[in-house]
Amino acid sequence: MAEHPAYPVGLRLAGRRVVVLGGGQVAQRRLPALIAAGADILLVSPEATPSVEAMADAGEIVWERRPYADGDLADAWYALIATSDPEANTRASAEGEAHRVWCVRSDDADAATAWTPATGHSEGVTVAVLTTDARGRDPRHTAAVRDAVVEGLRDGTLVAPHHRTRTPGVALVGGGPGDPDLITVRGRRLLAEADVVIADRLGPRDLLAELPPHVEVIDAAKIPYGRFMAQEAINNALIEHARKGRSVVRLKGGDPYVFGRGMEELQALAEAGIPCTVVPGISSSISVPGAAGIPVTHRGVAHEFTVVSGHVAPDDERSLVDWPALARLTGTLVVLMGVDKIGKIAETLVAHGRSPDTPVALVQEGTTAAQRRVDATLATVAETVRAEDVRPPAVIVIGEVVGVGPRTTE
Repeated sequence: MAEHPAYPVGLRLAGRRVVVLGGGQVAQRRLPALIAAGADILLVSPEATPSVEAMADAGEIVWERRPYADGDLADAWYALIATSDPEANTRASAEGEAHRVWCVRSDDADAATAWTPATGHSEGVTVAVLTTDARGRDPRHTAAVRDAVVEGLRDGTLVAPHHRTRTPGVALVGGGPGDPDLITVRGRRLLAEADVVIADRLGPRDLLAELPPHVEVIDAAKIPYGRFMAQEAINNALIEHARKGRSVVRLKGGDPYVFGRGMEELQALAEAGIPCTVVPGISSSISVPGAAGIPVTHRGVAHEFTVVSGHVAPDDERSLVDWPALARLTGTLVVLMGVDKIGKIAETLVAHGRSPDTPVALVQEGTTAAQRRVDATLATVAETVRAEDVRPPAVIVIGEVVGVGPRTTE
């Protein structure tokens, strides 16, 4: 048998009996995939790790707290043999052979009738890697191959075109705070599969250079307004390209639903009968402070943080923010889109009780190569912004957390 490679196959175990012998680390690693496959799982083991015990407590597996006994593999379709008793493993393996049950052994792969491949998943595809030479198995190599393939599929560097007809539609993708490495795996994969990308100015621009030449990239800031407002023009562009049968990605900065008008776009698409997928993104409200060495919460300092838009001043009748209430809070206040209004914001907070000595940090172009941090207080922030020529986009953090950690600018 050692002269022949293993034959790869996918087992459909939903509703079928699977027996796992041993409740240690091997079982802990393998059980989640068996549970996800819908298997009817019997665990036989005197003891189990806390994680395995939690699976039993949750009803995901049936646990019989005893050692292996002859007959345990009766009616099983598949078995994972992973006890700490070599003699019990050998007996169980022999039972599996006698009953034609495929068995994986953690202690002696050569004595097993099946091997577990290094597996990974990427949006509907399972990648499974086995060493073809049975005499030279190298688990680390197979895992590395698995990781390389899965990572390539996820981040779009390994593109596998769909050959069946794709359903046209739109994906609202949160691109994160600016660093192209901070987009989600799913967002990056959808970008790689797109026919059209309508991008915001604050989205991760470096990702656009990686797109294939056939992808049409549209700068949302430059869509002609015509007789429509800017957002209506963007909505119309999304609908128009999707109706032409194209896969469209609306690449937005941060998260689509954090001051990103994502819901307005989704509503327009729903009214037009166009399917839409929403991919969350890392919001700059937490990621940019973190990149600058500022935690928005910290034990003993801040038990809450509030994120507000500062695009209209506190005394503007259009403002929906209760600034007096915010001034009474003791936690962290994160202001987005507020650079040109920070003087009035600081004045209002102080007028309603916040100390003028409250620390303030402004992080410009957060997570990008141009990132810089400027510190001030509520009393000095307006003049500091002018003196330091702080410009949007910048995230403003107000609160004692500003002084908690070491300053980070990279």
